[in-house]
Amino acid sequence: MNTSAEPTGATGGAAPRPSFGMLVRDPRLALAFGFGAGLAPRAPGTVGSLLAVPLHLLTMAWPMPQRVLAIALAFAVGVAVCGHAARALRTPDHPGIVWDEVVGCLVALLVTPLSWVGLAAGFGLFRLLDIWKPWPIRVADRRVHGGFGIMLDDLLAGAGTAAILWLARQSGAPL
Repeated sequence: MNTSAEPTGATGGAAPRPSFGMLVRDPRLALAFGFGAGLAPRAPGTVGSLLAVPLHLLTMAWPMPQRVLAIALAFAVGVAVCGHAARALRTPDHPGIVWDEVVGCLVALLVTPLSWVGLAAGFGLFRLLDIWKPWPIRVADRRVHGGFGIMLDDLLAGAGTAAILWLARQSGAPL
């Protein structure tokens, strides 16, 4: 697992930072980089996670089965595009690859009520679990590789967040 600020490439040096032009020329790379959100100079994962909030708000009126299906489709597409980006950039999980954060945050927000407190709790708790990586998220992050591995740890962080928020709502927490 790479814990340094700079991703490492296959040769051990810093992985290339793609240009906006690269994203325009390669739609798979553009999606993996959250349509440019992953190019943020600081905290690209947080910036990418923010993309989930308007998507969540746009789909809140959908029936739950349709929302879950849309997220499952976004996950499946993410496995392919994140794997492509990792191979193209010759690094296991470039920090600019943020589609996994988008999908994970959408999972986290599935049970979040429409309120500023609920959205902030869902977003903040998801980021905390994604960065901290408690068990089993850490195990998935370290042992599962490729596009599926890139997506899996964020899916688990999102599911953990959703479970915590659901339990909090059941216990009467003001979300």
